Amino acid sequence: MKFRLPRCLRSTNLLALFTAVLTIAARGQAEPLPLERAIRLALAHSTGSAIANADVQRTFASYRELRNNYLPQLVLGSGLGWSYGFPLTIEGAAPALVNVVAQSTVFNPAQRQFLNAAKTDWHASEFQDKNQRNAVIQDVALTYAELAKWEARLVRLQQDEAQAQQMEQAVSERLQEGVDSAVDLNKAKLAAARVRLHRAEARGSADVLRRHLSTLTGLPVSSIELAPETIPALPPVASEEDLSEKAIASSPAIKVAEQHSLAESMRASGEHRSLLPSIDFSAQYARLSTINNYNQYYKNFQPDNATIGFAFRIPLFNASQRARAEAAEAEALKAKKQAEATRDQVAEETLRLQRAAEQLEAAREVAQLEYQLAQSGLEAAQTRVDAKTGTLHELADARVQAAERYLLFQDADFEYQRIRMNLLRATGDLEKWALPVAASTNPASK
Repeated sequence: MKFRLPRCLRSTNLLALFTAVLTIAARGQAEPLPLERAIRLALAHSTGSAIANADVQRTFASYRELRNNYLPQLVLGSGLGWSYGFPLTIEGAAPALVNVVAQSTVFNPAQRQFLNAAKTDWHASEFQDKNQRNAVIQDVALTYAELAKWEARLVRLQQDEAQAQQMEQAVSERLQEGVDSAVDLNKAKLAAARVRLHRAEARGSADVLRRHLSTLTGLPVSSIELAPETIPALPPVASEEDLSEKAIASSPAIKVAEQHSLAESMRASGEHRSLLPSIDFSAQYARLSTINNYNQYYKNFQPDNATIGFAFRIPLFNASQRARAEAAEAEALKAKKQAEATRDQVAEETLRLQRAAEQLEAAREVAQLEYQLAQSGLEAAQTRVDAKTGTLHELADARVQAAERYLLFQDADFEYQRIRMNLLRATGDLEKWALPVAASTNPASK
């Protein structure tokens, strides 16, 4: 028995078109948010970047604190007081109307090593800041790409849901006419329910990702409108190239671990050098008063007094300091092994990402070809139905298969993007890919 396809299935999907128009109208006032602008907003708004930058400032201040020990420290004070009998000291200093003290380090091998360690910590915090910057860029790029995936899926699922509902209605009418069975109706209901499930999943995931992107960029949720065409094309992966060496040379995590190891080694050396002689500069001026009985107990009293000279320290025996030096050596050895472990981990992870990217690129191509075949099958089924040589259920099955293949292709495509972005970060090329203009003008990125 031949049948005529209902007009609602052969006409333009007005319901899906109307829904898409409403969605566009609801966001009509929103300005498109390119990926590059989203990344720049996130870098300016990120709390993680602010924390890393504050850590850079802290380590730089610690370095300057030790460096400035070689500059004289001037202290102006007064030890006013009345004396009965011999003039005793007030907090270790002679009572004086005015007291000026200047002190600085002249020669201190341990201090020099501690200064170098602080400088190394400062450079390590700069690499950590760069690592945090890459983490923010990766987070925004992945969130942006995944949100674009779910939004595209929602548009497709709106059409699929309208078609599934129309198919369910058509099968219900055919059931009343005695053409189809109750099993056919249940199959149509199942197909519609699956579409609703996929749509609910897509809507929930899109809402969560939109909220996360809003948190990253500081923009209101309602003002975020993606521009998927602004996502740069991912460069191909050369299978014959070993990216592990490139990752080792550019990885901020490795540089942080190496700088930390170097700093700990310098601190251990400084602890050992604390057993060496040191020289400090010291000068003092005091204006004394007769109310403290100086003229009674000292033969030649004068109100203005000054002392300038150097203090020599030669440690003879300090078992506690030797133990502290041995502990610092152990800490330096630990930091060295941690740096080696970080280097091995980065090399292995980069190789894993490279091979995974190659595999996922092939899987994406397979998924794309399967989707194209399913879409061709859907078009062929539609043609046969229009020519009245095919069945309604063949068309429904072709639509279900095309829809499922589309979802699988989307998932494979995003998974490839995710692994590829991870690989770009591992090799130090993520910022060049996401912010090509900034990377080309920023000397620190070279």
